[in-house]
Amino acid sequence: MSPTAHGPARRPRWDPELETRYAGLGATLEPLLPCLEWPLHLPWIDAIRTLKRERGAVIMAHSYQSPEIFHGVADVTGDSLALARAAADCEADLIVLAGVHFMAESAKILAPHKTVLIPDLEAGCSLAASITAADVRALRARHPGVPVVSYVNTSAEVKAESDACCTSANAVQVVEAMAAEFGSGTVIFLPDRFLGHHVARHTGIGLVLWDGRCEVHEQFTAQQARHARERFDARLVAHPECPPEVQEEADFVGSTTAMGAWLEREKPARVALITECSMADNLRARFPRVEFIKPCNLCPHMQRITLPNIHACLQALRHEVVVPADIAARARTALERMLAVGRHDRA
Repeated sequence: MSPTAHGPARRPRWDPELETRYAGLGATLEPLLPCLEWPLHLPWIDAIRTLKRERGAVIMAHSYQSPEIFHGVADVTGDSLALARAAADCEADLIVLAGVHFMAESAKILAPHKTVLIPDLEAGCSLAASITAADVRALRARHPGVPVVSYVNTSAEVKAESDACCTSANAVQVVEAMAAEFGSGTVIFLPDRFLGHHVARHTGIGLVLWDGRCEVHEQFTAQQARHARERFDARLVAHPECPPEVQEEADFVGSTTAMGAWLEREKPARVALITECSMADNLRARFPRVEFIKPCNLCPHMQRITLPNIHACLQALRHEVVVPADIAARARTALERMLAVGRHDRA
């Protein structure tokens, strides 16, 4: 099972007893996966669970991870905000981040004395790639004294140039908190323009926006949303990274966590989640009586994380995420400001 220079790790050996041992997990995953996939995933799931116990590791998985990862091997699941909080509070010395690179960087920034691994170094993000630290400095020069709020979907270098970070779940609260702290009626909001439009609709703060887009959510159209409603009589739930015209068609617009809360509250017969496909797959297990209708799009970066490379990551302790100390210290301040707003909201 060891990874080699000639290819990926060899598949763990099949054991007929695994189906009995993991009968509960199998019942959860059966409606979420094609029928032929479960026997292929099960030996990897068992091997990863064994190895993470031996390593004393915690696996954190974003909601866009595929069901066999999200339900099969993850100890902590959720949106970017939930994972950021978990990284700050985690007691384990070894964290495997089943998500994209900026999430692993955030975990390392908030837990600097822990080892943070990512199964694939190429698991990136179009939003993080859309802006650099130099871009932020140039914006500051054009708008002196205006606070900068950066979406967590950014590099550590961009976070280090920001006054606070936010997620789609708390963007409005963070923008308002930074405007109040700096005594400014304007906030520079980076880098997602569509999320910025959503925030602007819910606050009186003026926003300076950057033209970043999520390559998954920007592809959705208002026509797709209307088709889902008219053809399937479905309620529409959209992520705020979608274009404004898609958000206008939706019954609800919110973060991945807010989507789950809306489903819990509304209990629709049919719903179209206008977001990443694995999100709907994972919520289907929580809401078996809800019929989930497409459209959805897969994130190519999230799909780079697989059970075999999670296992190889743990086996070889490879792909450690390292953030230079000076950048980490400044980025930590921005992330901690975000978390402080969340703690205030829950008080």
